[in-house]
Parts: sequence; C-alpha cells; structure tokens
Amino acid sequence: MTTSRDPAPAKGTKVGDPRDELVDHLPALRAFALSLTREGSSADDLVQDTIVKAWTNMDKFQAGTNLRAWLFTILRNTFYSARRKTKREVSDTDGIHAARQATRPEHDGRLALHDFRAAFQQLPDEQREALILVGASGFSYEEAANMTGVAVGTVKSRANRGRRKLAELLHLADGEELEMTDQATLAVMALNHPVSR
Repeated sequence: MTTSRDPAPAKGTKVGDPRDELVDHLPALRAFALSLTREGSSADDLVQDTIVKAWTNMDKFQAGTNLRAWLFTILRNTFYSARRKTKREVSDTDGIHAARQATRPEHDGRLALHDFRAAFQQLPDEQREALILVGASGFSYEEAANMTGVAVGTVKSRANRGRRKLAELLHLADGEELEMTDQATLAVMALNHPVSR
C-alpha cells in the first residue's frame, strides 16, 4: 500500500507562521538591544516594543526572507526613533549599568571582558552597531547594510574602523589576536568576516 506525501519544503524554507519563530530570536535581539541602549531594562523594553511591532505587522513580513534581519531592522528603527524623540542618552561613565547587563563568560587570556566592554562602549554608535551586526550577530555585510539603510561599503568601513579603534584601545599589536574563549567577543574582533552568507 502506498501513501502520497507532500513534497518536502525546499532547504531553508520556513513552514508555518513566522510568529512561532519569534521566541527563537529573543536572545539575539536582546544582545543587539543591549549594544544600542547600554542598559538592561531599556534593552528589555526595546525588545518588547520590537516583538509587539513585529507581531502586529507580520503581514508585512515576506515569507522566505530572513526573519532575524527583519526583526533587527525593526529594533534598530525603534531605537533610533525613540532616541530622536528624547534627544538625550543615559550616561554610564562609571560602568554601573554595564556591570549589571550580563554575567561574564568564563574565558582565558590577558584581556578581561571588563576591558573589552569599556573599550567597546567608547566606539561611536555606528561602529558599535556594525560590529554587533556583522560580528557578534553573524549577519553578512549586505544584510547589515539593508538593516541600517546604508551602502555595503559603509558597513564594511564602520566595522573596520571599529575593529582598528578597539585594537588601539586594547593596546593590541598589529596581528595580535585576542586570547579569549568568548565567541561573541572574538566574532566582533574577527578581521576576516565573510562578505555574504
């Protein structure tokens, strides 16, 4: 006896309602929100606003495209819209807010995560954002360019300038690599990031 089967979906094709996948993207969204807001409760609020907007506008999401990139774009636009409205930032000169953001991962080497965070926070917003998108979050330069609304070359330039400035702030010699096991930090500092995925 034979039974008929529906053909298997093409590789990479998501079946079902994209709303079902939203929870899978929460950790990455929170990490990106923390990089923008620099404060835990503000990051949580930003992620919540992003999820609400995504949920209510799911009809605008194009099936088969990158849901995470779409969510990151909503988050980024929400952040900058709110920032334009308030025209001010919360200062964290003594690092109190940054210290409360997350527990430090275990790592080895001479560079403490505290030093990296302090250096990373000194970068201009655009460079920090580029490094989070193409480094820690793993988006391609093209995806990051689409999310931020700038040219691919601009994203590459921001990421490269950010990496150079981080290396300078961390007193790394030319070609010296970080001796850490924290993969997100290593990804931010990686010089050879793939152009596309």
